[in-house]
Amino acid sequence: MAFAPAGPAASFFEALDRHRAALRAALRRGGEAPARGVTSRASSSEVLASIENIIQGIVASLASSEAPVFMMDNRSSWENIKFEDSVGLQMVSHCTTRKIKSDSPKSVQNFALILKVLSMIYRLVQSNTYATKRDIYYTNSQLFGTQTVVDNLINDISCMLKVPRRSLHILSTSKGLVAGNLSFTEEDGTRVSCTGCSTAVAVPSNIQGLRNVITDAKFLLIVEKDATFQRLLDDQFCSKMSPCIMVTGKGVPDLNTRLLVKKLWDLFHLPLFTLVDADPHGIEIMCIYKYGSLSMAFEAHNLTVPAMRWLGLLPSDIQRLNVPQNTLIPLTKRDQMKLDSILKRPYVTCQPFWRKEMEIMAASKMKAEIQALTFLSPDYLSRVYLPNKLKFGGWI
Repeated sequence: MAFAPAGPAASFFEALDRHRAALRAALRRGGEAPARGVTSRASSSEVLASIENIIQGIVASLASSEAPVFMMDNRSSWENIKFEDSVGLQMVSHCTTRKIKSDSPKSVQNFALILKVLSMIYRLVQSNTYATKRDIYYTNSQLFGTQTVVDNLINDISCMLKVPRRSLHILSTSKGLVAGNLSFTEEDGTRVSCTGCSTAVAVPSNIQGLRNVITDAKFLLIVEKDATFQRLLDDQFCSKMSPCIMVTGKGVPDLNTRLLVKKLWDLFHLPLFTLVDADPHGIEIMCIYKYGSLSMAFEAHNLTVPAMRWLGLLPSDIQRLNVPQNTLIPLTKRDQMKLDSILKRPYVTCQPFWRKEMEIMAASKMKAEIQALTFLSPDYLSRVYLPNKLKFGGWI
C-alpha cells in the first residue's frame, strides 16, 4: 500500500534500527511473559459460565439463610501489587480482599448495582451485542449517580471474573488520536488509513476487532498532550520523519489508546518513545503506558509495554539546552508529593537514569512544559529537538 512521502535518508534511522534489533534480541532471550490473573481474552461461554457461577453462589447463600457477599480484590492497595520488569505492575496471587455485603447498610447499594451490571453484561454477551460505558450509565442515570460509579463497577466486575473488560462486551469511548504510517480494517469492515492526513484519526473503540494492521514505521511516538500532538501534525512531523506513527491519549490515556499501543508493540515490536512534560504529572502518564497503573494492575499483561523509552522532555535537557528560566514553573507542594511517590515505586529501582532525571527535577524545584522549547525557536521541537534525539539515540 502507499504510505507517506519518504522521510530522512536511511542513515538517519541507524540508531533506531540498532535499538529495534536489541529489543527483538531481548524478546528472543526472555520470551513472552506468561499471562497471570486476567486472561488476554475470554470466550463468551466462559464469561457466561462465570456469571452463572456467581448467581448460583448467591442462590446457595439465600437457601442457607445467609446474606450473599461479593468478595472483591482490593485494587487500591499497593500491598496487593508486585512488579516484574517484563510486565510492569500486576496483582499478587493471594491479595487482600474486601467484602460487598448484601445485609450491610454501607454496601447494600453497591451489591445491588453489581448485580444489575452483571445482568446487563450477561444479556450483552448472550446476544453478542456491545454497549459503551456511557450506554450503561444512561440505562438508569439516577440509580448510578455518576459515570465514575459505572466505570468502577465494570473494573471491579472484570477483576472479579478474571476477564478483560472488552470480553464483557462493554466498550469505552476513545479520546485518543493516531497519525502516520498505519492502516487497519475495523470490525465492521471499514478500511482506515492514518497516512497523509492533516488531521489525525480517532483511536477505534474496539481494538480487539482490528484486522489487517499494516505499517512500515521505524518508531512510534506517544505524545502526552493533544496541543503538542496537533502542533507536530501542523509541522508535518509524520511526513518529515516518515515512516513513523504518532499517538496521543490527550493526557492520562484511556483504555483503548493503551490497547492500541500494546497491539502495535505485540504485532511489530517497533521502538516506542514517550514525549511528556518535564513534570511529575507527565512522568506519571509515561509510567502508565510503560508499567501500568494501580487500579488496572489486574489487566497488566494486556496493557503495558515495558520496552517503552523516555525520549523527552528530560529535566537534564532543560539545563543542557539553556531553556530560559522565565519559562520554567516552580513545583507545587502537590507536584513534590507526586514526585516523591513515584520515586518510591518499585519500578524506579530498575530505572537508574529515570531516577537521576527525577532527582534533577527535585533538586531544581522546577518543572517545564514541552512548549518551553518554543522560546528557543517556534519549530524547535519538530525541526531540531526530536530529530536529534531520534538520530543520536537520546532516549533513556
